[in-house]
Amino acid sequence: MLYLVKQLELAVRARLDEVLRPVALTPLQYTALTVLERRSGLTTAELARNSFVTDQAMADMVVALERLGFIAREGDPRDRRRRVIRLTGPGGEVLDRVRDDVAALEQRMLAKLDAGDAARFRDYVVACHSALSDRPSH
Repeated sequence: MLYLVKQLELAVRARLDEVLRPVALTPLQYTALTVLERRSGLTTAELARNSFVTDQAMADMVVALERLGFIAREGDPRDRRRRVIRLTGPGGEVLDRVRDDVAALEQRMLAKLDAGDAARFRDYVVACHSALSDRPSH
């Protein structure tokens, strides 16, 4: 089963690379931008956790995305020592440019499942992720 999950991840990533190539985004950059679209005002560490990358990888990515004008870093109004990240207008526009293609990719992935199976598959993936994310109590 682990092998199959990894094969699915690799197939999704390869297709996502194709979808994102015209806008010169990597799948990890795309993930970070979608996280910020849903939840603005995150620190680099918070964005890293929500984007499934290390703090160092996110720090490098933030610099690259800021240079592209897709994100902006600013002082946190609640804590002057912290800097938070927000999606910019151009960042939202680049997501809008690929939104339909990403949705089509997801539809393609689920095409051989009926609506009920697709919903159950989603539930199963969430449950499996949750099972591996929970910290054991001591």
